Amino acid sequence: MKKIFLPLCALTLLSGCDFLQKEPLPSITPENFFQTSDDAEASLTAVYDALQGTGAYGQDLNVMGEMPSDNCTSANGDVAAMDKIIWVPTTSQVNNVYQQAYQGINRANIVLKYVPTVAMDTTRRGQIVGEARFVRGLCYFNLVRAYGGVPLRLQPTESGAPEVVNLARASAADVYAQVVADLTAAATRMPATNPNRATRNAANGILARVQLTQRNWAAAQAAAQLVIAAGVQLNATPKSLYPAENKGVESLFEIQYAGTADGGNLLPDLLLPSPLATYSFPKFNIPTANLLAAADTVNDKRWAFNGVISSNNQRVGRDHVSYIDGKSGNSNDRGPFVYKWTSIGNGFNSVDNTYVIRFAEVLLAYAEAVNEQNGPTADALAKLNLVRQRAGLAALTSASPQAASKQALRNQIDLQRRLELAFEGERWFDLLRYARHTAADASATHAVTALDLIAQQRSGARDVNYLLFPLPQSELNTNPQAQQNPGY
Repeated sequence: MKKIFLPLCALTLLSGCDFLQKEPLPSITPENFFQTSDDAEASLTAVYDALQGTGAYGQDLNVMGEMPSDNCTSANGDVAAMDKIIWVPTTSQVNNVYQQAYQGINRANIVLKYVPTVAMDTTRRGQIVGEARFVRGLCYFNLVRAYGGVPLRLQPTESGAPEVVNLARASAADVYAQVVADLTAAATRMPATNPNRATRNAANGILARVQLTQRNWAAAQAAAQLVIAAGVQLNATPKSLYPAENKGVESLFEIQYAGTADGGNLLPDLLLPSPLATYSFPKFNIPTANLLAAADTVNDKRWAFNGVISSNNQRVGRDHVSYIDGKSGNSNDRGPFVYKWTSIGNGFNSVDNTYVIRFAEVLLAYAEAVNEQNGPTADALAKLNLVRQRAGLAALTSASPQAASKQALRNQIDLQRRLELAFEGERWFDLLRYARHTAADASATHAVTALDLIAQQRSGARDVNYLLFPLPQSELNTNPQAQQNPGY
């Protein structure tokens, strides 16, 4: 979905009623707007547009998924609360992720209510409904794993009445049930392939991630198997994955960016050193020494030296595929930087897309789910080895030390997830689920969990309250039904 301009009535309808603003709809009515297939397509474009924003995949959702983790650090004060695990209800990322997710949810709800009555090709109409359910499920998943139970809004907000806009929090279990229902329904309505759009494989891939988060191992395996059985393949090399740009067979779903003033990706300029970035300043998501020590920067093709990078006749640094080792004399541009977005800066309007999910994660999810049920089987090793061998690492066998037991293979899968998916917004959420896994089953240990990092940053206190972010203060101020998470 490349950036498309919406007609004014669509923007009014789909943006003006975001529930957190708590404003009633203006005089444009759905009955006036939803008349043709073009109207239905425009409304869906607005749904996808909500995923591009600063509070979503354009910045803060990635920051929330990486900065608290052992992958990243930063000297930039804008992300200090995430880096040091000292967030509070007024922290910008806490607020922005929450609000942007509900913007997407409300826009999806509008589509789900009104598009089914539009006279148009029935197959495409069903696909639009499926895509809207996919985005709604994705947004609710991002909310529930960050904040716990949240208000479940399944109808568009078309009134500012308190009983409409002020809802109590649903339980986390109920939100997860809705996520599973949305993704499952979406998969039945969307095609397996659809350039630049969400697809059946994307829905099942995210569903596998959702089921892993809940430790529903058999369901996670089944969802991942649906993607594997569809014949999806890995890209031939790690380097060919970046930047995303819809060019790889491995991509299941990307956030699309046109690189224009109203449709560019902000994130690369916040990550890359100058002159690749537009400006020189302390960047976000700086790779940690801990991460680089865990990676084989000689033999692993995801982390090995891949040549020297120059820009505008200036030497920028050494390309290590997942990161760049900056060689500038300027301290802001020296040292390691994320290099999974690579475009030259365009005034914070990069053309680089952002992965939401790709097939390598599905293979790792399958291996993890099988191992948790049955230990290090040949089936689990086969899926893991696809990822390892693409990276240039040797295949594991039943005789390998990394496959000597369920625990040994768990450690290896955790490591490969870290190395394969680094900087793509999943590390903190993996560490959160590892902590909950061990809490639910003391025999299931992980080399590091979110509680270890919480203790490091908070004077040794393994404070379980920080396994959830607080609800934003803006929600508490406007919704008297909302109750804050413990400890905030």
